[in-house]
Order: sequence, then structure tokens, then C-alpha cells
Amino acid sequence: MAQQLIQQRTPQAYAGVLHYARSHSGEAAAAAYMALGQAYVEDGKFKEAASSFQLANHYGHALDDYADYLGSKANFAQQQYAAAEQLLQGFAEHHPDSILIERATLLLANIKLGEGDPQAALHFLAKLDGTRLAKSSEYLFAAAKANQLAGNRKLAQEMYTRLYVGDPTSSESTQVPAQLQQMVITPPFTIAERTRHADGLYMAGKYGAAAAEYQALAQDPAVIGTAQVNGLLARAAVATFKQTKHVDPSQLARLSDTDDEAGATRLYLMVEAARDVKDVAQVKELIVQLEQRFPTSRWTAEALFSAGNMALVANDMPSAIQYYGDLAQRFPDSSMASTSHWHAAWLNYRLGDKKTAAQLFDEQIQRYPDDTHISAAIYWRGVVYQEFEKNPAAAATCYQKLVQSFRQYYYADLAQQRLATLGAVVPSTLPQLAHIVEPSLPELTTEVPEDDVHVERARLLANAGLNQYIMPEIGASPDSGAWSAYAEAQLYSSYGENWRAMRVLKQKVQAYFAAPMDSIPRPYWDLLFPQPYWPLLQSDSQQQGLDPYLVASLIRQESEFNPAAISYANAWGLMQLLPRVGSELARKEHVRPYRTAFLLIPQVNLKLGTVYFRQLLDEFNGQPEYALAAYNAGDDRVKTWLANGPYGSLPEFVESIPFTQTREYVEAIMRNREMYRRLYGAPAVSPAKDTTTVSTANRSKNEVRAQ
Repeated sequence: MAQQLIQQRTPQAYAGVLHYARSHSGEAAAAAYMALGQAYVEDGKFKEAASSFQLANHYGHALDDYADYLGSKANFAQQQYAAAEQLLQGFAEHHPDSILIERATLLLANIKLGEGDPQAALHFLAKLDGTRLAKSSEYLFAAAKANQLAGNRKLAQEMYTRLYVGDPTSSESTQVPAQLQQMVITPPFTIAERTRHADGLYMAGKYGAAAAEYQALAQDPAVIGTAQVNGLLARAAVATFKQTKHVDPSQLARLSDTDDEAGATRLYLMVEAARDVKDVAQVKELIVQLEQRFPTSRWTAEALFSAGNMALVANDMPSAIQYYGDLAQRFPDSSMASTSHWHAAWLNYRLGDKKTAAQLFDEQIQRYPDDTHISAAIYWRGVVYQEFEKNPAAAATCYQKLVQSFRQYYYADLAQQRLATLGAVVPSTLPQLAHIVEPSLPELTTEVPEDDVHVERARLLANAGLNQYIMPEIGASPDSGAWSAYAEAQLYSSYGENWRAMRVLKQKVQAYFAAPMDSIPRPYWDLLFPQPYWPLLQSDSQQQGLDPYLVASLIRQESEFNPAAISYANAWGLMQLLPRVGSELARKEHVRPYRTAFLLIPQVNLKLGTVYFRQLLDEFNGQPEYALAAYNAGDDRVKTWLANGPYGSLPEFVESIPFTQTREYVEAIMRNREMYRRLYGAPAVSPAKDTTTVSTANRSKNEVRAQ
């Protein structure tokens, strides 16, 4: 109930938790009032929040430090400074083991600032010297404000400037200009400082804010008439493009053709504008200009990558090879170099130039051993060894490396099949594989001390819906390094938030797909590959003739089993159905009554989602790889990609999917299906063999579109 209230905060959720609080006593009532207080904070009702935290303090004692601290914050938000300070008096003495002592000290400093007592604020801030919190934007803003009020103008200005430039995306940074305006400091920042602030916004992906700041800088009297204007306008135009995915013609028209980075930026944006209208000739001409005039500019690399992607999607493989190859050769240190090199290697393979492909596969393995394409490079190098160079020993070496070092990867299963077909072959030694090492795993255990005070408090925090404090609370235990992530994940799983549990363990055990299964405790696997709604999922899958493990893998990839998930593309629920798709399916399946919100009900979503996936499978002759690609990118695109064949095998089709997201999506689901089967004992279903020619025959058109 508490978790539901924190997430939804509907009148019904409030009423349910309030009824629970009033009908219980002790720690149960306290947890309910804590949940109510947090929900009121989220809704900006600080008076009600303060009252709820006070009641929590009255009924229970296990979380008194949280009740005091959060109650003080609620009073502070109402400018009830005396009440806020009273709750924190003697906080460290009353709660010596609390993880909130430093936070309470910083809050006391802010309370003193609210009361107009900067010296007292500085006294509390001095207690935080050397702590991790002293490096935060919250601390720096409070320290700057305290020095401002204390008359230390120069130090305050330095602190404000450091915050504004160093952490431009923080909420405190947005308050800095107003504070400097109060100090009557004009101009508050230099042009260089404002530019660094805008650059920070851009690097953080805050493109709209960055564009606005660059444009404001270009209109500053100190800049007008200088060479800086063109550079700032160029940065603004790029930021706008990054935000909207389209070049603004009016911004582009304002850029001058110069021989500096602004000029390179202008040509890059012209490439993007030409790509937007599919003007292949113009793109080619502009790339030539960029390579001649700006051979070392990052914007030349960006333009080459964009042109390569354009050619890839258009199935113009020779042009894509040229663009990607140029980028990899000219800009070997670029973040785009490894992907570009791989595309060039793979497209040479697709065009039948196996000799060049083999050379590039070897280079890929040697230069980029940590790249996401490494398993594909090793596998297809093995295929070239096996099928074209007639070197089974070298092929076996590649396949064995995949099986040993990339155990749960998509290509590892295919490599295992290939090894079986090779029979008794003695592998050879391949120098390019020698430097690829197996990833190391952190120490992992499931032995969580049940009597650990921080674990007990974390459980109470979960009961109160205070999820943001669970991880810090568990991490405060001095011996928690090997089990903290597992304990946290267990807590989330215990009240049905499987997606939170999964994310915690994915972060903790990042190399889990490369590790031997027995090197990770089984309970970790159960949390990484959960089975919520399993009877319902099995039943709906059976009705549609679907493999339940394939459906579970699809859901794991789509929503991570979060029934309330709504994506940026407006896809809803477990199987991430678009409202339009859900409405059409509900009408055909006679689901009544129905409205879009019903897609957040697991029973409805699973029923409609399995029907939809069955339709896609039928449309593509029962082939999961095609149906999954259509589920992610739309069936029309899949038909276009099939028409770009022929392909020698299903894995060749999958690797040739031009959308990175869709390609990785298909590979992940096919891999995860096998993981589910290995974990839960079902007979293994072999992945698509790399020997079957892919059909490009036309298939019946389904009017329902995927996301």
C-alpha cells in the first residue's frame, strides 16, 4: 500500500494508507504515517507532511531519525524555522548511528540561513569539512549564501561561480544568477564562464537550455561584432539539432562560412539537413568539403558517421563502407571509431569480399577488444575461417573463445553449434585472441546478516515507501560490500518491484552474461531473470501457441516486468503496447469494458500483448527473429530489410539490421530465452542455425503496427 501511494498518490491510495495507519499501532502505524508524509512532500503539501512525520514519531521509534529529519525538512519548506530546528536539536546524540547526521547538519545550516544567522550557518557547515557531502552542490550553495550574508563577498562570488560553471545541471546552479544579482555584481560572469556553463549543459544532454544560453551569449554586447558570435551561433544550432533531430534553417542561415570550428560545424549541419531530405549527392559533396577543409575536426567525424548511417539505412553498402572506413582511419580515437570500423568490416562481408572482411575482423578484435561488437567480430571471423578459408582449426579457436569468454551471449550459442558441426578438431593458436581476458566478477554472496541493524532499518524504510534511503542505509553496514546489492534487490522483489531488483543487480554484476553460471549464486539469477505473473503468462502464451520463455524474455527487454511502465514513445505496460494497438486488439478480442489505462493491468496487457506477438509471428512465418524486429521497429521496416537480402542465414539477417537498438533488442531476447530455459529446466530450444538461407518472400500485411 505504501509503495502504491508513493507511486500514484491518488485519493484512494491516500485513504487506504490513512485507514491502515489509524487501525494499527506501534511500528506498523509509524510506517504508514511515514509513507503519508513522503507522499505529501511529493505533492507539495508540507503542512500535512510535517503532521504525518510527527505522528510517525509518536507511534514508533525504529525510524525516529528519519521522522525527525523529514519532519524538519517539511517545516523548513514552510519557513517554520523554529519548528524545523527543534526537531534537529541534539540529532547526533539522539541518533548516533543514523546515516542522516551529515544531512541534518546541512539542514541546520540552511535553517540558520533562513533565520538570517550566517555565522551559525557557517558553524554547522564547518562540521562537514572533509565529508563527501561537502563536495555536493547543496553544500556549496549553502556555503556561498552563508558567506554572502556574512559579508564575505569575494569568497561567496567564487563559490557561486564554481557551482555555476562546475555543476550547471543542478537545481542550485539555476539559483546562482539571482543570488549574484542580489549582490549587485555586474556582469555576474565572464563570457568564458558563461560559455563553460553552456558547454556543461550541452555535455549533460540539456540541449534546449544550452542552445538558449549560446544564443544569449551571441547577443551579449561584449561579444557582438567579434569572431566569437559565429562560434556561439554554431553551437546553438548544433544544440537545437541535437534536441529536435532537425536542423533549423533560420539558424543555419545565420552561420558564416569560416575556416574555423564554426565553419566545420556549419558544413556538418548542412550534411544533416541534406540527409533529412535524402539528398545523397549533396551529402557526398559536403563530406568532400569537410575532409578537405577540416581534416581533423570532430564535426568531420560526426558528418562521416551520419553519412554512413544514411547509406546503411538506404542499403547503399559501398557508400557506407567508404564513410565508415574514412572515419575509422582518420579518427581512430573517436568514440565512433569502433562502431564505424565494425560496420565497414561487416558490410564487406555482406558484399562478398571475405578477404577484406577477414582482415577487418582481425583489426576489430585487436584494436577494440572491449567494444560491444567484439563477440560478433570473433564469431564471423570464425565463419570466414570455416567456410571460406577452409581452416577448421582456426575456426574452432574462435568458437571456443566465444563459448569460454562470452558464455551467455547471443553468439556463444551459435558458436557452440558450429563447434558441434566441426567435430574432433584440434584448435590452433590465434594471436589476435590472446589479449581478450574474461571479465572479473565482484565478490558476491547471499548471506545477508539478518540481525544487521541497517538491514532491519532498510526493511522498515521499504515498508514506509522511502525507497531512496534503502541503498544508503544498507551500504552503511561496514561489511556490506559483498551482499548489499543482493539485500537491496531482495527488498524490492519482496513487494513486487522486480524491475528495481533487476536494475540493482545489473549494475552490481555488469559482466553476468560473460560469467559461468555457477560463478554467480543462483538467487542472483532468479532476480535477474524473474518469473512474475508466471501462471498468467503461461496461460496466455499457451492460448496463442507461444513459448512462455520467449514471451518472458520479450517482457524483460520491454519493461523489465514493470506493469506501470510508460515509455517515451507512449508504449504502455508489461509488453509495452501503444494505445492505438491496444484499442484495436481489445476490439478484436472483445475486451470490454476497455480504456487505455487498462494496459497497466497485467491481465489485460498480457492477453493483448500475446495476441499481438502471435500476429507478428504469423505474419513472418513463425520466425521469432523477424517478429521481434517487427515488434521493436515495425513490420514494414522488417519487410524492407528482408528485401535487401538475400542473407545466408538468420544470424546474418540479425547482424544486418541497420538500427542498433533493434539489432541488440533481437539478440538480447533470443539470448535471454535460452537463459530462462537453462535456469528453469525446460528443454532447450536451439537458436537459429547459421546455415539456413533467409527467405525474402512477401508475406501478408498486418495493419496493426509495432512501437
